[in-house]
Order: sequence, then C-alpha cells, then structure tokens
Amino acid sequence: MTRTLKPQPLTAQAFAPFGDVIEAGPAAEQRAINYGATTRFHDLAKVDVAEDSGEPLISIFRSSPIERPVRVKIMERHPVSSQAFMPLSDRPYLVVVAPPGDLDPDAIRAFIAAPGQGVNYARGTWHHYSLALDAVSDFLVVDRGGPGDNLDEVELADDQQWVVDV
Repeated sequence: MTRTLKPQPLTAQAFAPFGDVIEAGPAAEQRAINYGATTRFHDLAKVDVAEDSGEPLISIFRSSPIERPVRVKIMERHPVSSQAFMPLSDRPYLVVVAPPGDLDPDAIRAFIAAPGQGVNYARGTWHHYSLALDAVSDFLVVDRGGPGDNLDEVELADDQQWVVDV
C-alpha cells in the first residue's frame, strides 16, 4: 500500500506546531535601521541551542535534489536544540515534519516552502533532511555545536513510509 502525502503551502500558522517560518513578510516586526536605508525584519525565529554548553553554529548546506517520487523513509530530530534553514537559492523546496515526542508516522505533514521562506525546527521536532526539489540548492543553517548527542534518526518501516506528491 502506498501512502500519499500532499504538501500544503508553508504558512506561519500551519507550521507553528513544528517551529517558526522565517520570512521577510508583512506579519514580521519591521524596524528601520542604518539611517532609514535598511529594514530589519526582527526576531524571526527562536534559536534554542544553549542547553548543555551548546553554542550556535552557522553553516551552509548544499543539497542535491531528491529523486521523485519523494519517498519519506527516514526522519530525524535534534533533542536539545532548534535547527534553522534559510534558502540561499531562489527555488521552492520541500519540508516534511512530525510533532515532537515519539515519532508517529501518521502525524507526518509536508509543506512546500516558497523562495525566500526559511524554517526553524523547534527542539525535538521530527523532520526529513533537506529536500531540494529541482536543482542543487544552498541553505544557510543555524544549529547547535557542543558536547553530547543531538541527533536521533528513525528509519520508517515500509508500511509507515509516505510518498510525497510533488
């Protein structure tokens, strides 16, 4: 049996159970800085990395497009920190998530992020690794460095996997 998941557009309200949507949109607090030459879209995501002497890391991930149809076989989470992805390429990408706690394959949801939209996965939120769709894509990533293990991965059984209809 194939389980099909239809991604929905990424919105702050729909994504709220999983973290923050990062975008320079009209809902963001805007501040004029640099003598009015720059608009700061302020405090767009809650960076949560300090537990157990963690410190923020800023990296660039270069993701190759995933083969279609997209089959969700593995989910991961970071139990002691958030992890933010901001696309540096002007392309949509796929976001696949499930709520924190024990992984419930039936609770997996998919979103299409528009160009210019980033995501900040809240601590413990299950997610698929980066899902570039049409071409190699770069992402600015803010996550945690420091002692301890901050990665859990679960491989889904065949009957728990989803095929994402993109």
